[in-house]
Amino acid sequence: MTSTPEQYQRVIKNCKSLFVKKMQDYGSAWRILRLPSLTDQIFIKAQRIRGLQTNATQKIEEGEVSEFIGIINYSLMALIQIELGISENPDLDTNRALAHYEKQERLVYELMMAKNHDYGEAWRDMRVSSLTDLILQKLMRIKQIEGNDGKTIVSEGIDANYQDIVNYAVFALIHLKAFED
Repeated sequence: MTSTPEQYQRVIKNCKSLFVKKMQDYGSAWRILRLPSLTDQIFIKAQRIRGLQTNATQKIEEGEVSEFIGIINYSLMALIQIELGISENPDLDTNRALAHYEKQERLVYELMMAKNHDYGEAWRDMRVSSLTDLILQKLMRIKQIEGNDGKTIVSEGIDANYQDIVNYAVFALIHLKAFED
C-alpha cells in the first residue's frame, strides 16, 4: 500500500493542476466571493455527492470524484479569502494565486499529518459516505459560525472547519482510488 503522504500529495497535485487551469481560463474572479458564497458552493457539491451516494439513478455524467476535487479547491480558496480578505476585483495572477494555494495546502497537510498520527489513520476504516456526512456537518457548523458573525465561544473557527473539509475530501478521493496509477 502506498503511504498516506504519497497518496495525499497525488490527490493535491491533481486538484492543484485543475486550479491552475481554471485560473488560466477565468483568472481570479473567485476573489470577489464572500465566505458564505464559498460555503454555499461547497455545500452544493457535498449535497450532490450525497445524492449520488443515495439515489439509484444519475442524470449528470460527472461523478463523485469531480465534486470532491471541487470541494478541495473551493475550501482552499476560502482559506485564501480568510487570509487575504475579500477583493472587489480579481486581483491575483496565476503565480500569486498558486503561491497562496500552496501555502494553505501545506498548512492543511501539516494538520492532517498531526491528526493522522494521533488518530492512527482511522479514516482508512471509514466509508466514503461517512466522510461526505462529516463534510456536510462541517459546512453546517461553518454556516452557524457565519450566522454568529464569525464568532465562537469554545469551538474551532471557520478556518479549522475548512481545513478538515479539505482533509476529508482528500481521504474520500484516496478511498475512491481517484488518482492511482
